[in-house]
Amino acid sequence: MLPTELLMHRFSGEELIPKRLKLDAGNLAIAQDLIALFQNAKGQTKGELSRELLDLEGEETDYRIKRGLAHLLNGGFSTFEVVSPLEPPMLRERVFALSAEAAPSLQTTQIILDRLADLLTQELGREVLTEQIRSGLYADLPDNQILTEFESPTPEALLHRYNLSQVQGVFYRASHIVLNAHRNDPGEYKLLFRYVKLFQLMTYIEGDADHGFTLTVDGPTSLFKPSTRYGLAIAKLLPALLHVTKWNLSADLQINDSYSGKTRKSRFTLESDCGLVSHYPPGKTYDSMLEAGFVERWQKAKTDWRLEREVDLIAIPGSVMIPDFRLVHPDGRTFLLEIVGYWRPEYLKKKFSQVRQSGRDDLILAISERLNLEKAGVKIHDTPARIVWFKDQLLPKAVLEVLEDIIR
Repeated sequence: MLPTELLMHRFSGEELIPKRLKLDAGNLAIAQDLIALFQNAKGQTKGELSRELLDLEGEETDYRIKRGLAHLLNGGFSTFEVVSPLEPPMLRERVFALSAEAAPSLQTTQIILDRLADLLTQELGREVLTEQIRSGLYADLPDNQILTEFESPTPEALLHRYNLSQVQGVFYRASHIVLNAHRNDPGEYKLLFRYVKLFQLMTYIEGDADHGFTLTVDGPTSLFKPSTRYGLAIAKLLPALLHVTKWNLSADLQINDSYSGKTRKSRFTLESDCGLVSHYPPGKTYDSMLEAGFVERWQKAKTDWRLEREVDLIAIPGSVMIPDFRLVHPDGRTFLLEIVGYWRPEYLKKKFSQVRQSGRDDLILAISERLNLEKAGVKIHDTPARIVWFKDQLLPKAVLEVLEDIIR
């Protein structure tokens, strides 16, 4: 993402409007020039690349755009590494120790490097050259790191990433965000909720699968001490949200006015047809090999029960539960299946609490025998769900036995 100094926006009344670049010939040409510069810089130091970027910026007024695009190429597509046959911290320590024995001068510097080369040759059992020490002494400084890999994006992809980053930067200043996810495919909801959990966002969830969900998120400026890290976490949610079909959001912002020194209140709104493009991959078909293996075995099982993936959402106070599968009988009866495999105690407590709060009697929990529920403080005797235990693999036979027992 972009740092604050490279974010650009304007105001329309109280509405903040982030800078977006059109995918026209001029901007595509700028993106292509920058990509070519990075491609040609492989093997060079970061310092050399920075100087070439400054030359490319020149005296033109669009330098902030070029600098922003270069920042994204630098951080999202480039790999810089320390290239040195010897560890730079060790070299500095040895050079400084030897330097303490002599008065500093150009002559003694060369003598010290030659002496250290001789010592390291003896210690390592291989020839160490003076020039290797000289080049490796500060090889770990950022400007001396080498561009070893560059995953070249298309100019269009780079401009899409820039536009997304400009919008993401809005959330650095948010105090309150309300996101309405309208009726969507349940798999899209699960991807969204998974990212909410991954980024540890302070979120209250209301709604259901039939009407949609409202997520109320506390922004970084709502905290007692504004957190840059938390603001970045909220910004990271936006690319995940772009995989959801229908949604809209509004955010209350607190903007620091550099001229007056005062805080200005503003608003920002965004909808699913915003034209932004996500660089996050779409949701995985299955959360684990455990689920994938169960589906594969189910397809080979001789049963009339149909297995469907993530088609139900269970709303509970302040959150939502999305069972892994729905089991459908030919007569129309359905049951939900949730696989509880290998997770931390905190997750297990939350999962079983959700099951109790749901009050659902059509839920089946498949629980790994490897889980130490007692140690995690989890009690299953008051759980309304039916339990299926499994060891390394969840077998369809065990689930079918529970289903047949229920419908008798």
